Amino acid sequence: MALDTLASIAEKAQCSVSTVSRVLSGKADRYRISEATVARVQEVAKLSNYTPSLLAKGLREGKTDTIGLLIPSVDDTFFSGIASSIIAEARNLGYTTIVVDTQESEENESEGFSTLLARKVDGILTVPCGRETKAFERVANADVPMVVVDRYFEKGARWSFVTTDNYKGAVMAVEHLVANGHRRIACIQGSLGAMTSRERVRGYEDTMRRFGLEEHIHVSGDKFSIQNGYAETNLLLNGPDCPTAIIVLSNKILLGAVKAITESGRHIPDDVSIISFDDNLIFNYMTPRITCIAQPVQEISLMAVKLLLKNIAGEKNVSHLFLPPGLVVRDSVKPV
Repeated sequence: MALDTLASIAEKAQCSVSTVSRVLSGKADRYRISEATVARVQEVAKLSNYTPSLLAKGLREGKTDTIGLLIPSVDDTFFSGIASSIIAEARNLGYTTIVVDTQESEENESEGFSTLLARKVDGILTVPCGRETKAFERVANADVPMVVVDRYFEKGARWSFVTTDNYKGAVMAVEHLVANGHRRIACIQGSLGAMTSRERVRGYEDTMRRFGLEEHIHVSGDKFSIQNGYAETNLLLNGPDCPTAIIVLSNKILLGAVKAITESGRHIPDDVSIISFDDNLIFNYMTPRITCIAQPVQEISLMAVKLLLKNIAGEKNVSHLFLPPGLVVRDSVKPV
């Protein structure tokens, strides 16, 4: 069955094509179109299941009321939480969000940018996968507003970013463990190219040195994954200097670490204390409940959307926002 067009709707509603266009684009008041005509056009469009072409609107008006969102993994609860908050806030402000899962691949990331640019989105929010900025420069050169979320590049970048103060979060984790008497504190990191992981490691190492624990600094791992947490925890537990506490730099790493500790016959926190970076609802239902460094997911998301819409509106200011993390004390840390 042929799709209805503005012309066919105009014929059925017994008015001009321009009148139909003005009604369906929300400009009836500006052109003083009668309420009866508006109601008739809207009824015909509804019965016809008419859907306007956003691409055509973008070409005509330079605006599609859509934004793009690139995230590294939709099955990661941290990123799905960010996506959910961004989608809800964008919808409240009249925008539809197109989500691209880059699967932690810079190649997928580049293709995702191309897809969003082809769809004429009004702006893009993105969580970077690595250190390469070529694809980001391409978006900037296309004059499409963009805000980087969570992970970020150096402060001199051409675009705004909103993130957690990851360095401070790691400092808080080490301080909490040291306050509970721990000295042999290991750290399992995430993706080596992610600024968030690098800043957390820097905070861990600096704080260990501040407490005179240089000899106990131990950083391992290379991915924000369950497999990474499982493998690295097994190596730590079977090494010559088994730690009394482990800081894991994401909730996915935590799940692998917990599995490894349980399989070894040890118990949390009696044998090994553990702190996770990122909070999760499931942490309250685990045994024991997991102590963590919580990131302000909703605040990050809302600020990112707000910055992007300001850029879309024409503001060219570049902002670098570091939001404070919080220590959530539960049951997975035991005093030595």
